[in-house]
Amino acid sequence: MLLPLPPGEFRAYLFDCDGTIADSMPLHHLAWVEALKEWDCNFSEDLFYAWGGRPVADIIVELNERHGLAMPIEAVAARQETLYQESLPRLTAVPGVLRHIEDAHGRVPFAVVSGSTRESVTASLDALGLTGKFDALVCAGDYARAKPDPEGFLLAARLLGVSPESCLVFEDTDLGVAAATAAGMAAVRVPSPRQR
Repeated sequence: MLLPLPPGEFRAYLFDCDGTIADSMPLHHLAWVEALKEWDCNFSEDLFYAWGGRPVADIIVELNERHGLAMPIEAVAARQETLYQESLPRLTAVPGVLRHIEDAHGRVPFAVVSGSTRESVTASLDALGLTGKFDALVCAGDYARAKPDPEGFLLAARLLGVSPESCLVFEDTDLGVAAATAAGMAAVRVPSPRQR
């Protein structure tokens, strides 16, 4: 199914990665569950999707607070990422988004704007055979303020040489859509795996 686009002439497409290009959210949740097992920490699927778009470190801090734990942020984040990378052979693209990538590639420039690390984004795009389709990658560490702050999207627009109002954002989370709106960009809401 091709996702409907808002009206307008767009000169660039900006995509979130996890849950938007890559149908990776179920794999990320499984990696979280496995990584948190040794700490006897529960991270329900409902809460995982409700927190979509939050930085990994923030998730671990919040889980520590909720469960009275002292999980080491860097170690848990690294373990979750390792487990996710091991699941990449099972990764697929989100069909409705993939159709837009295939249809518009070469007509407008593309960028990824993700809260994930460059390593994680690159691994997902490589697994899907899509890395070469993107003109810029804006990942965690490239900007100071996470979504819903518009900084990442504004940086991507600058890198592509396109005004913010001429960009169309593809996002699967409330935080991402809020960031796009704050940047003055139109957005397409990508349904979660539960809604497809």
